[in-house]
Amino acid sequence: MPALIDLGASIIIQNKALDYLYFANLPEVWALEDILSPSDAALFGDEVAAKLLILKQGMAESGKKGHIEVTVGSDQIFEFRVQAVEFQSGGLHLVTTIIDRSEERHRERLLRALLREVSHRSKNLLAIIQSIALQTARYSGSLDLFLHKFRGRLYSLSQSQDLITDSSWRGAYLFDLVRQQTEKYMPDNRHMVKISGDNVLLSPNASLHLGLALHELVVNAVSHGSMLRNGKPINITSTRVNADGHDYLELSWDETLSGSDDRDASEEGLKAHFGSTVLERVVPASVNGKAQYVISSRGISYKLRFPLDHGGE
Repeated sequence: MPALIDLGASIIIQNKALDYLYFANLPEVWALEDILSPSDAALFGDEVAAKLLILKQGMAESGKKGHIEVTVGSDQIFEFRVQAVEFQSGGLHLVTTIIDRSEERHRERLLRALLREVSHRSKNLLAIIQSIALQTARYSGSLDLFLHKFRGRLYSLSQSQDLITDSSWRGAYLFDLVRQQTEKYMPDNRHMVKISGDNVLLSPNASLHLGLALHELVVNAVSHGSMLRNGKPINITSTRVNADGHDYLELSWDETLSGSDDRDASEEGLKAHFGSTVLERVVPASVNGKAQYVISSRGISYKLRFPLDHGGE
């Protein structure tokens, strides 16, 4: 017992009749002064006293144990541990220790919330993967082509998810997202992608879908190769604007095509693939925004506008 007291533990000793014989180191919320006749009701209030009475009335033999938890206010939780002890002199006594469980319960609540969040995010991510698989299959003429495109899109999602996880699921910063989606396909030419404007923190949902859009644009740029031939960089601009009481992000991708490009440069010909579906339909719908995707013999322009406060979870 002295050891517990030395450690600052909250101790209450009562006889079989529940009279207080000793108490020390009560938590501050109950550390009342000048109590002439200490009792559970006087120290802890009638509600807690009633719970303790029920617990203690069942302890008629030495070695019996029990406990209850008491919540004080909105965030303080205390555990009352009661044990019947046979003293060498004086017979049966009840020894109560009070343990502050507030921090422990807070961690438990946080862990449960995080697990729910993981489950929620996982379901969202699986839904996105399922959509990508279906759309990729629809626009792939062979199994090899499907696997090649699908792996690239999964890699894009995984890279974006890494940024989200690193930020404790707050999201990803736009500039980091651009750099990350660029470095795999343009490791020696990252300087050819110029980004300027507002480096906003995107929501997790917006991060995943904008990462996917950037993946499609980067892959297209590398595939047609015009950027490397004409030496003109791709310009990405990000502008945060306020309208109607909401913050919007306006994102622009401007890519100059080479006049000597021998591809079919018609907009109809270049858009007949899954990439245009992602850019024009999937991404804007997922972030509650609007997009404009224009391809001509002179260049490729992609503009996306969406509300930052409604970019999805």
